[in-house]
Amino acid sequence: MEIIEGGITAVQGFSAAGGAAGIKKNGSMDMALIKSSVPCKAAGTFTTNVVKAAPVIWDRTLTEQGAEVSVIVVNSGVANACTGEEGLGYCRQTAEEAAEVFGLAPEAVLVASTGVIGQQIPIDKIKGGVRMLAGKLEDGIGAGTQAAQAIMTTDTVSKEAAATVRLTDGTFVTIGGCCKGSGMIHPNMCTMLCFIGTDACISRKALQAALSSVVPDTFNMVSVDGDTSTNDTCLLLANGLAGNAEIAEDTEDWKLFREGLLEVCTRLAKMMAKDGEGATCLFECRVIHAETKEQAKILARSVVSSTLTKAAVAGHDANWGRILCAMGYSGAKFIPEQVDLFLASSGGRIQILRNGVAADYSEEKATEILSGDEILCTADLKLGEASASAWGCDLTHEYVSINADYRS
Repeated sequence: MEIIEGGITAVQGFSAAGGAAGIKKNGSMDMALIKSSVPCKAAGTFTTNVVKAAPVIWDRTLTEQGAEVSVIVVNSGVANACTGEEGLGYCRQTAEEAAEVFGLAPEAVLVASTGVIGQQIPIDKIKGGVRMLAGKLEDGIGAGTQAAQAIMTTDTVSKEAAATVRLTDGTFVTIGGCCKGSGMIHPNMCTMLCFIGTDACISRKALQAALSSVVPDTFNMVSVDGDTSTNDTCLLLANGLAGNAEIAEDTEDWKLFREGLLEVCTRLAKMMAKDGEGATCLFECRVIHAETKEQAKILARSVVSSTLTKAAVAGHDANWGRILCAMGYSGAKFIPEQVDLFLASSGGRIQILRNGVAADYSEEKATEILSGDEILCTADLKLGEASASAWGCDLTHEYVSINADYRS
């Protein structure tokens, strides 16, 4: 496997565009369009929130029905959530507009929205945006970046990742994608829009199985603020242009493809955590030597989700009591009296807890380590061989400022 430059347009057959359709008040880019030159098999994972936005309902229905997809239309600024039948009708109208432009069936078009909940989308602007972006489609890496920028809301940076994987017959397949997510992020198919493409030839069942298997270890291990959105969507399209023999589930090639997908999704997940609203750093918790992977995942997520721990990280305070406390109320069983805790960053590495009690460490060194922009907390349970990582960020005053003024 090799990490390569770009995102979804690093994959052959995919083109993209981003632009301003007039949805956002400030006139910035607010629509993106992604297109494959040939029909794709499609897989998806979606929010676990009972309140589901209209695009989630549209996309989930099509992916579950096995529709072959060629186009994804995305808007930012308005979420099209809690908009009833009218909002769902706008999804169909958007798909019909794109279908007319490209000579497709509406069922070949997926849609996604992000932004303020409860507002109806300006369908005339959306339709105009579809036609505007259709004329701007390009297949270069820059076009993919432009699309990634157009779907941002409170994100401060665009997020892309891509990789190539060599299959057993020597064929190279590429996997690339982009995502957005900065606030309303929590491990339940966390708040995000994510669009991934691949040129692998793979069965729809195997494609869905691969996506469903990596989401729990990547996007569902991210937490910024504990809120789970109404619009969470991750779509994976496979156009088969690599020309490999079709990949079936649980084969050696499927395992290789899954590893590439895992790498791309892990990179995107960490980018979202680091770009959390108001954040100054990426905060990772890695639980090692656990009895089971599930135990490790529960404990790691609890630590990165802890408001008090996140505030301590923001203050560069090695308050290990908050970390141990968050582990203690996670619901996972462990032995506190044998836990070791370590902190590490570009500033160095220290042990702050040994066998459940404070280690002899320098507070000044701990502050230096916690002043880095990527901080790792390792919790050693000394119980087994399982491990898991979760990703979050610090909690700053800026987070409150951003969300207090979000609609204005």
